[in-house]
Amino acid sequence: MQSKALKQAEIIIDVPFFDVDAMQVVWHGHYVKYLEVARCELLRSFNYDYNDMSDSGYMWPIVDMSIKYVGSALFAHKIKVVATLKEWENRLRIDYLITDVATGKKLTKASTIQVAIDLSTQQMCFESPAILFEKLGYAKP
Repeated sequence: MQSKALKQAEIIIDVPFFDVDAMQVVWHGHYVKYLEVARCELLRSFNYDYNDMSDSGYMWPIVDMSIKYVGSALFAHKIKVVATLKEWENRLRIDYLITDVATGKKLTKASTIQVAIDLSTQQMCFESPAILFEKLGYAKP
């Protein structure tokens, strides 16, 4: 489903020393953390962060993630992480782009897929619940 207004959020991260290896390059596993921070910012932008999800009776676990490393983030550099909601009718698909703030160089592209789980039944929902559509400002089809 396409959005009327693109749902997107961005964050800036100062790469900390504890995220880098001996070559002062960000260890690949830390990119997942950066995606999570941007995803939370995106979810908060339409008032449906993880606490709201739980309060509405659903959890939304990640069921798929892909990451393509194009360049390296370095210690003390600023990186921008942009999270864009691409699908929500049957699942949440969020695409990410990580760039170096100073150069604009693309560093990483990624995407995550989340599905709704009804907390009362522990069953996966094959379409997104009405509360998500409400939060996004749409009537459920």
